[in-house]
Amino acid sequence: MTPVSAASGVEEVLRILEGRWKLVILFHLFGGRILRFSDLERAIPAISQKMLIQQLRQMEKDGVVRRIVHHQVPPKVEYCLTDWGQALCPALDALLTWAGQRPPAAERE
Repeated sequence: MTPVSAASGVEEVLRILEGRWKLVILFHLFGGRILRFSDLERAIPAISQKMLIQQLRQMEKDGVVRRIVHHQVPPKVEYCLTDWGQALCPALDALLTWAGQRPPAAERE
């Protein structure tokens, strides 16, 4: 992989994961969890309904999240990660480990 192709790949990853809430949504869906929209609203109380809808739609469009519609009354919609979305788990765990090893502020200066 060349530096140019690596940079292009990083740009695509950042585009897919950009947004304040996408990573939070991902962590709630990791492990094969299937959650209803209302479950996600309760799990992430600081997100507005409009923003949650936008983030889920974009994640579905990008192939990270699958939307499951159950045709019943009342309507039931659930969300889960695609296999590709679930494959992000080890990479994000590695990022969390890396962030946890950050030296205290006094050592960074």
